[in-house]
Amino acid sequence: MDSLELRKLVPTDLELDLFEDKAWISVVAFSMEKVRPKNLPAFPPLSNFDEINIRTYVKYNGKPGVYFLSIEAGNKLSCQMAKSLSELPYRFSKMNRKVGNYHSNNLQYSDDFSLDFKISQKIIEKTEWDKWLTERYALFQENKGFINQFEIHHLEWPIKNIEIQKLKIDYPRFNSLMDESPDLVHYSKGVQVIAWGKKKTKMS
Repeated sequence: MDSLELRKLVPTDLELDLFEDKAWISVVAFSMEKVRPKNLPAFPPLSNFDEINIRTYVKYNGKPGVYFLSIEAGNKLSCQMAKSLSELPYRFSKMNRKVGNYHSNNLQYSDDFSLDFKISQKIIEKTEWDKWLTERYALFQENKGFINQFEIHHLEWPIKNIEIQKLKIDYPRFNSLMDESPDLVHYSKGVQVIAWGKKKTKMS
């Protein structure tokens, strides 16, 4: 991947985190379930929705974390609520997820994602690269001249191999950074995630 092109998309306050001297991007397609603010119950029409984020890996004041290049969800009202509460750049895309298939389309940005897949049943032992990608406990995002920092807590992600039968990733804004031949693919059944302590720091 072209680190110089990626650098243009990431705030200068954030350092690109490297693995084997390279910057990396991940496309993460999943479903959110029982999402809720602290001390409030989950409400399925808002709390459950499909999501795709395109992330890269950064450091802020020496702390490793993730930075979203794109974050989209398949429920309009959930997008509005998530964006208002978290200040993360959520946007709506039409999504359809079913067994062995995940599809998303956004006409405004001409973004298109389509995946047909088959999951291995065996949980695999993680490599150092796997851990570097998945064991991230902070999120950094810029908003209106500030870097917002969230602390993240979750158990280790259990991962399985996945066989890709068909894949289309067409995000025109990022096509110079990625293609349809990923270097690594995995599946996880998911874990419970807690995010807290949004800290705002004025950008330099």
